[in-house]
Amino acid sequence: MFSKVKSGSLLLLAASSMVSGFYLPGMAPHDFADGDDVPLYVNSLTPMSNSQVKSVISYDYYFDRLHFCQPKEGLQNQAESLGSILFGDRIFTSPFELKMGQESTCNVLCVTDKIPAEDAQFLNELITDAYGINGMVDGLPLAYQVKDEHTDETFNRIGFELGTMADEKPALNNHYVFDVRYHKRPNNKNRVVGVLVYPASKDRVLPKDGTAPTCGEKDVTFHLKEDGNDRVVYTYDVIWTASDTPWATRWDSYLHILDPSIHWFSLVNSIVIVLFLAGMVAMILLRALHKDISRYNAMEAQEDVQEDYGWKLVHADVFRPPTRPMLLSVLVGSGSQLIAMTGLTLGVYQVFAVLGFLSPSNRGSLGTMMVIFFMIFSCISGFTSARLYKMNGGEAWKMNILLSATLFPGTIMGGLTGLNFFLIGSDSSGAVPFGTMVAVLALWAVISVPLNVGGSYLGFRKPRIEHPVRTNQIPRQIPDQPLYLQSIPSILMGGILPFCAIFIELYFVMNSIWFHRIYYGIGFLFLVFAVLLLTCAQVTVLMCYFHLCNEDYHWSWRAFLTSAACGLYVYLYSILYYFTKLEINTLTSTILYLGYSAIISMLLALLTGAIGYLACLAFLRKIFASIKVD
Repeated sequence: MFSKVKSGSLLLLAASSMVSGFYLPGMAPHDFADGDDVPLYVNSLTPMSNSQVKSVISYDYYFDRLHFCQPKEGLQNQAESLGSILFGDRIFTSPFELKMGQESTCNVLCVTDKIPAEDAQFLNELITDAYGINGMVDGLPLAYQVKDEHTDETFNRIGFELGTMADEKPALNNHYVFDVRYHKRPNNKNRVVGVLVYPASKDRVLPKDGTAPTCGEKDVTFHLKEDGNDRVVYTYDVIWTASDTPWATRWDSYLHILDPSIHWFSLVNSIVIVLFLAGMVAMILLRALHKDISRYNAMEAQEDVQEDYGWKLVHADVFRPPTRPMLLSVLVGSGSQLIAMTGLTLGVYQVFAVLGFLSPSNRGSLGTMMVIFFMIFSCISGFTSARLYKMNGGEAWKMNILLSATLFPGTIMGGLTGLNFFLIGSDSSGAVPFGTMVAVLALWAVISVPLNVGGSYLGFRKPRIEHPVRTNQIPRQIPDQPLYLQSIPSILMGGILPFCAIFIELYFVMNSIWFHRIYYGIGFLFLVFAVLLLTCAQVTVLMCYFHLCNEDYHWSWRAFLTSAACGLYVYLYSILYYFTKLEINTLTSTILYLGYSAIISMLLALLTGAIGYLACLAFLRKIFASIKVD
């Protein structure tokens, strides 16, 4: 996923550089003199973002079956961050030669050998599935221009077409026109501020004497034959166009929102509604509780003994240990780890972006931060799990430490490894290399596990959390509950509102993931995340209050699952998205889509479930500490 931050903050960076004379790390522009080599790097082939996605599998640019031209000096893999590798970037040098300011036409890149029939069929299938080629120059992605129908503005969209459908037949684009936009600087220096590509399909004639093919203006469309005897002639032109766009704002043409008024209206409307409902829930709940607590304490002051009623009836059972306290404590601990990781990642990323430390050119920076913070915050998982397990009377502390350190990371790693085998079987460039998997496992073993064990040790060393009321040995009988307060209906109802808080922004996030578009609304995402946490806490507390008033004190698992149901709705939404927005036509892509969606939904379920349980626990401790009981 290419998650980026809008480069408006780069204006501040450029201004500060002129005053102080330096740039922040990783943000310095590259100046090219006339005639200097301007490297062009190639990246993976992915489905284009301007049509319905038919596959989720990406392919290496130099995949053998593609038969693309390779550099004469051999392939050179470019250094990438951990997040960039995990998200599928595979960046290599290319045979294209670009020299600053020097235009050229009909440069013969290479003439391929005869392409086998099965490989020609594979290429034509990729063209039919609307695959595109990705690359970059000076950190800027190769792009093509698109016109916004609502605003009539033109903007750049990443990648360019591998081929087109001409006369209902796939036509391979074998000629590329690179239009490099540059900004003139003093002292004969230039900066790249945009790279547009105009691909074309041209059936070049191969001279029988072995000389280089010529470029004609009346070239017909080239259709790659699937007979095993066809060859491809790759050519390219280079155009240099002076631009008034400064280097600091060169990303603005890439970061464009289609129909921004609808995006803003939907997002603001959703947040306002959710905040209003959450405020109403809090107000009603606090008023009802205030009356209940005042009435109970007034009854205690009276000399006549009156019988308890309402949620006070279950005061001797409400803190009874739940079933499977080990599993519940581990899940809540893992969810707490995700809350800390997500909140700090979004917050730090946004702050660093505003200060100018981050740029869209830093590919995979968000993914790298997520992995690092996930490893570091494993101490929160161990500490929270240990505290809750000890609070519920658990004694198998060694097993708790083991499960806290391995259950959640092992499940995620197992799921991702299983899906990775599907990618390997499909020869996809998105398959995580073995060395990277070993590196991630090493980070987990060296950083995550010791911190988790240390957090668990501190959690068990602390005194047990004492509840404000005592628990009877004999459990109270729970009366029959109405339909809407039974477990499954109440859990499903409780998960709707948190989902409503995020589903609009979820649509844009999913478009970014599956359509390979730039997502830079980190500030919006952080705000939605905060609203999600608030909504989960409010809804869970409200449902818990209703159950207690009906003398149902089994709140622990229900509080966790009520908020965690948001993850279920996200998965159901991903299935709806699959049928309405995608046109996936292979079993492997379907399995990968549903598998990754399931992992994302499970992570969200753990996150929301943890906040629901912790909010409910704090709520119960607060209200039962406010009343007088014998």
